[in-house]
Amino acid sequence: MNRRLVVSYVLLVAIAIAAFTVPVAFVLTGQLRGDVETSVRREADTAALLLSAGDLPSRQALARLAEAYEKETPGRLDAVLADGTAPRPLPVPRAADDPAFRAALAGQVPARWGYAAALDADGLVLAVPAREADGRVVGAIRVSYPSAPLAARQLQIWGFRAVLAMAVLIVAAFLGAFFARRLTRPFRELNQMAGRLRDGELTARAEESGPVETRTLARTLNNAAETIDTLVRAQRAFIADASHQLRTPLTALRLSLDNIADGVHDPEVHEDVDQATAEVVRMSRLVNGLLTLAKAEAAVGSPEPVTIADAVGERLEVWRAVAADRGVELRQEHADGELLAMVSPGHLEQVLDNVLSNALAVSPDGGAVSVSSRRHEGQVLLEVADEGPGMSEAERLRAFDRFWRGQGRTGPSGSGLGLAIVKQLVTDDGGTVTLGTADGGGLCVRIGLPLGHRR
Repeated sequence: MNRRLVVSYVLLVAIAIAAFTVPVAFVLTGQLRGDVETSVRREADTAALLLSAGDLPSRQALARLAEAYEKETPGRLDAVLADGTAPRPLPVPRAADDPAFRAALAGQVPARWGYAAALDADGLVLAVPAREADGRVVGAIRVSYPSAPLAARQLQIWGFRAVLAMAVLIVAAFLGAFFARRLTRPFRELNQMAGRLRDGELTARAEESGPVETRTLARTLNNAAETIDTLVRAQRAFIADASHQLRTPLTALRLSLDNIADGVHDPEVHEDVDQATAEVVRMSRLVNGLLTLAKAEAAVGSPEPVTIADAVGERLEVWRAVAADRGVELRQEHADGELLAMVSPGHLEQVLDNVLSNALAVSPDGGAVSVSSRRHEGQVLLEVADEGPGMSEAERLRAFDRFWRGQGRTGPSGSGLGLAIVKQLVTDDGGTVTLGTADGGGLCVRIGLPLGHRR
């Protein structure tokens, strides 16, 4: 236990050091990089003004500037005219066919870190066009600055902070070991018993010996362990029974659908059976997810990029028949049809099904349910709006509570779990969900999901 406390203490110190030191180091290295780029751009702009003047004094001043820049810095300044020749008295530049020169002569301002041909080393290559008063490009200035001095300075910054962090961690380890031994001396045997419980050995019990305080604590821990053992056994029995009772009819239903599909030759009917089979499979995944939630919190899968428009379109297609029976129109609008969100497999489908089910249950005949998506503050914002009675502010505050049902809000078959499951699944994926008032007075469910990127 002492070692665990020391490791935890040192780990917390390390996290604190990383939280404060690493961002500062990144800011400093980024600032150094930015300073280099700013300085190079300033020199290039100055040289471009001299080159655009076109007279002999300006060209001489440009030559002196290039010479001074090469002497006082590790970089190099080169210039070419629009016809590709060097402006006298400047020498012919190295790597005159550099793409940076061509881009600058075309009116662009290229800047990139990489191989600098003029220096025969890695560095920053920046080129700017020299323009006359009427905007015509008469030449180009290229400044090449090596990355070695910047890398050396960045290494100093990171090295100093690494040494300082190691020193602090060593001191923290000694202090943690000292205080841990003093605090845990009377409870080492109890700590061993707690460790065995933590490892899943629910039959572990502590010997009730020693001072009154220690005996009282041991008795309390033993009673708690007995209670935990009883509860866990009951929970495992419930989950095993629920799994059997829920999965068996789903399996039988899927087998029946498979048998029907084997005997059907009508393509349209076969397509309906395939869709029903897919829904049974999805329902099985939903059951598995709910059973996992019964263990306290569901185990979260690895989020994957999902195209919002495709996922919404698929779920709307499934619910379109239900909506048609109610005379409700399903609409969708996406600001970007290729917008991606990071969600765990199956989560978005369950979220949409729960929200659409609620929306259809409260929508009046002839109403509409609208689903829209857009990029908002670094997230994917998905909104589902209905034309139902909506919710008051007090009802919206309680709507995510499990088993809470508002009067006339969830329909006759509502369980009060829909929005609670929505919040759990969205939160597991690092998103947010809020309730608001739709433009037509109904309810608007706003779901914020992490923005995804193509792999």
